[in-house]
Amino acid sequence: MSDITIFIHDRDGIAHELLAPTDMNMNLRELILGADLATEDTFGTCGGDLMCASCQCYIETDHELKELSDDEDYMLDDAQDRQDNSRLSCQLFLNEEMDGLRVSIGPEQE
Repeated sequence: MSDITIFIHDRDGIAHELLAPTDMNMNLRELILGADLATEDTFGTCGGDLMCASCQCYIETDHELKELSDDEDYMLDDAQDRQDNSRLSCQLFLNEEMDGLRVSIGPEQE
């Protein structure tokens, strides 16, 4: 078992340093919700099923992440304020290579 450190800016711009396990098949969305940095009524409203873009986040470091799938790209097309570094946190499963990752939670979707 190995924990990694993830740095997350919440929607209020407050920085958080979280320890995250890599042996539980947990994704970034689950980490954010588990740390109470967002609520399910505004973040990951589809339950992490790749059916919305409410768990959009911005990747602020140069980590090599799993490639953006066509389905994720399609969902991000509907996201407000999509940027080149936008990803859906439900599609980013925590692994040791993500140690030191810095992300900002995207805006609440209307």
